[in-house]
Amino acid sequence: MKSAYDSDRNTLRIVDAYGRFEAESGRPDLAVAAYQEFDNVLPRHPIVRDALDKLKAGKPLTPLINSAQEGAAEVLYGLGSAGTSQGDELPAVVYLRLALYLAPEHSLALLTLADTLERMKAPDRANEVFARMPASSPLKLNADIQIGLNLEQMGKGEEALAHLDQVAKTYPNDIDVISALGNVQRSRKKYIESTQTYTKAIDLIGDQPARNYWTLYYFRGTSYERAKDWPKAEADLKKALELVPATQPNGRAQVLNYLAYSWVDQNMNIDEAFRMLKQAVDLQPRDGMIIDSLGWAYYRLGRWDDAVRELEKAIELKPGDPTINDHLGDAYWRSGRRLEGKFQWQHAKDLNPEPEDLAKIEAKLKDGLPELEKPAATAESQPAPAPQPEMPKGAPAPTEPPAMGTETKSGG
Repeated sequence: MKSAYDSDRNTLRIVDAYGRFEAESGRPDLAVAAYQEFDNVLPRHPIVRDALDKLKAGKPLTPLINSAQEGAAEVLYGLGSAGTSQGDELPAVVYLRLALYLAPEHSLALLTLADTLERMKAPDRANEVFARMPASSPLKLNADIQIGLNLEQMGKGEEALAHLDQVAKTYPNDIDVISALGNVQRSRKKYIESTQTYTKAIDLIGDQPARNYWTLYYFRGTSYERAKDWPKAEADLKKALELVPATQPNGRAQVLNYLAYSWVDQNMNIDEAFRMLKQAVDLQPRDGMIIDSLGWAYYRLGRWDDAVRELEKAIELKPGDPTINDHLGDAYWRSGRRLEGKFQWQHAKDLNPEPEDLAKIEAKLKDGLPELEKPAATAESQPAPAPQPEMPKGAPAPTEPPAMGTETKSGG
């Protein structure tokens, strides 16, 4: 057992098996050390936190396997878990269902099966599996949270809100469930409510490392921005940028992008904003929405050729996004390529944009863009004419928010 642990200290099942073995062998200090090391790498995993809480309270840990049948279930679970990680979903589902036939309350098998069904675009079937999670399992709360998020993904937003609100009342001091409720509120465009919910979660951080919760500040900041409370939004976005670890380049890129675009949109801190947008693109060069933000920022400052260059890159990465197509149409029009501009607007219209954007696109298809009225200063001290604002700021909020995920700011 020790050699297996020494060869792989980052796999939960190995760490858990080793920790339980050491605890049962009368060496709880070694068990605590193993769990704590894993917690430092992947903070707040429910199984690890549950084991640490029990060990620190002097309570025993039950063995992972108590019978030959449970041992066989563990082998099948391992095969299913490996299949899932390799993208072989169908064989994985078979192995996991066999494991659950032998051990119906195998928490990790239930969780892995539900996750696999989610990958297979079957959130309704995943929720059926999540609902089977034993009440005594450390993963029960996670399963309840995921049920709510899946309901939102299935278009059952009000049911998702009601479900997560009830779970939050049952666990009023759990940051994850409260932040999940805030995520769904934000997705449902209940921005003021979501800021209040995120504030409750932030108030619960206490003496825990705030760096682990940078997404709470980020999501509250985006909600404040959508609710048109920019001073609070800016403060939260700056706080998120301060906290997001360098080891999370995607998260850092999202924060840089959202804050920088918001500055450009308001003609604030232009040079710094462009540096931040370019840094975001460097971190995520294949993210079409971030490249769209850089292109749209160039557009807002009248640098039509630069805007076209970046927006064409964004279109190559996300050809089916109505916002990017609309932006490229505007850039083409301003650079004198009016026929191409109308083609992009028509394409944007065909891609089912938000209703408020659709009306603006139809108006542009009929009348084009208005003539420019006045020049303005641009980034990097390069003079250029600046257009009047033609579109509402910000792309629609994501419809599938992760419990601790990210949100992209794109011009609009």
